[in-house]
Parts: sequence; structure tokens; C-alpha cells
Amino acid sequence: VLDKRERMVLEKFLFQDNDLKKTGILISLFMGLRLGEVCALKKKNVLREEQILCVRSTMQRIQDPSMPAGQRTKVIITSPKSRSAVRDIPIPEFLLERFQAIDGMPEEAYILTGSEEKFIEPRTLENIFKRCLKKCAMPEVNYHTLRHTFATRCIEAGIDAKSLSEILGHASVNITLNQYVHSSMEQKRENM
Repeated sequence: VLDKRERMVLEKFLFQDNDLKKTGILISLFMGLRLGEVCALKKKNVLREEQILCVRSTMQRIQDPSMPAGQRTKVIITSPKSRSAVRDIPIPEFLLERFQAIDGMPEEAYILTGSEEKFIEPRTLENIFKRCLKKCAMPEVNYHTLRHTFATRCIEAGIDAKSLSEILGHASVNITLNQYVHSSMEQKRENM
């Protein structure tokens, strides 16, 4: 989990401009989306009027022995990993203006590129995230840290575990609390 200082440094960097890839990282940091879910997001999944982001698919690179020589993997876009991962998430007010950049895009355009044909695959977005961390002089962590940070900050802010579990797309509140919520010494002190 990113601590408060690290999160603030990263936020400041990501909000410096309206780069679509940075918007994708912000979506994970403030809405808890998985890496593949962000990569698969299309304009049609953002209901700006209703302030809802619809998670309907995920992207991943898989092994494929039928691929031509030299290529052993391919990118696929599928439904999320479980029924509970198909979800609608309220978009935080402060993130809504980031989505103005997608207004002129076709409905089938990928959020991270603005193109219907071109997408950014998960490992590429992970590398972009690591370059952002480097520019912020932060230690290298994996992309999934954003999801853990989101979950932990939500519990600290008083969001109930059931709502958070549904936002994260977990089948059970136990998964949310046992695997995604991390207590900090700061939180323990405040509670004491």
C-alpha cells in the first residue's frame, strides 16, 4: 500500500496534465480497477451523465501455442473473471473532468488511446506506471498496489466493507478485508 506521502506525490504527478494513460492510473488509484479492466475500458463504459463507470470486460495476454513462430502469446478481451466483477462504480466528482478528454471519441474507442483499433495492453500500462514512479522518485511497486491502496484508504475513510467489496468486484467481503485492506501504524494510533 502506498503511504499518505507517496500517494500525494503520485497524485500530484498524475494530475499535472490530461494524459489518457495517467487517467487510467488515476482510475485504479481512486476507483480500485484491476490493470486489465482499465486497459479494456471503452468510452461506452463511462456514463458521464449518470457519473458511473461500467466494468464489463478485462484484457490479458495469454499463452497461445497456435500462434505463428516467434509469437507465443496474444492479447484477449473477455468478460471479467467472475460475475461479481461485472459492476457499476460511481465516479468520484473530482475525476469527472478527466473524462472530458473522451467526449469526441467514438463509443468503441479505448479510454487509454482514444482509438477503436489501438489499445494499451496490461504489461505496457504496468511499464508506464513504473516510469511514473521513477519520475516521482518513488520505490518501484507493482500496478496492483493501486488497488490495495484504494481499498485501504476507503476503509480508513469509513466506507462500509460491503460497499467496498462490491466496488472492487469481490464475491465476498472476506476477500476484501483479508487480502486488500491493510492497517497502518497511523491508523492504529488514530483508533487507539
